[in-house]
Amino acid sequence: MTTFTAPGLSSETASTVTKILQERLSALNDLHLTLKHVHWNVVGANFIGVHEMIDPQVELVRGYADTIAERIATLGESPQGTAKAIEADRSWDDYSIGRDTAQAHLGALNLVYDGFITSQRDAIATTGELDPVTEDILIGQTAELEKFQWFVRAHLESYTGELATAGKTTEADAAAAARS
Repeated sequence: MTTFTAPGLSSETASTVTKILQERLSALNDLHLTLKHVHWNVVGANFIGVHEMIDPQVELVRGYADTIAERIATLGESPQGTAKAIEADRSWDDYSIGRDTAQAHLGALNLVYDGFITSQRDAIATTGELDPVTEDILIGQTAELEKFQWFVRAHLESYTGELATAGKTTEADAAAAARS
């Protein structure tokens, strides 16, 4: 471990912020893998549209992980980007949908984004009091991720504004509802 952090932050504050950022890094790495999994396993009538819609999301999330890892290093800690780190930091279930229709994956992915964005907002709330620079990074990332969720939801929304997956709490249930 280094003996420095960003000017104006105490070592204790930096340590608290880097613990939050490490969990976010693992979540971003997992989201990247989930998005690639969807990209590779989507089939059906809307295949190409969804397949191509996912690629920019993958690239942006990979970039976000890099930004978070570099922030951790800036604060004097060592970012952990391994599969073991993802497993250690994971408080969520692994993505559960394999080869399936575009609608099924989008239904499940909407729940993934719900969980990710909620935990991102929790990190924003905590880091805002400790390190406004980290808070700003997380806010910017969240805005784009919310836009991507809007893209996903547009495929699930009826003309009356209802989501096909409304009230579903598991990926399997959301996928089944979206298929109907």
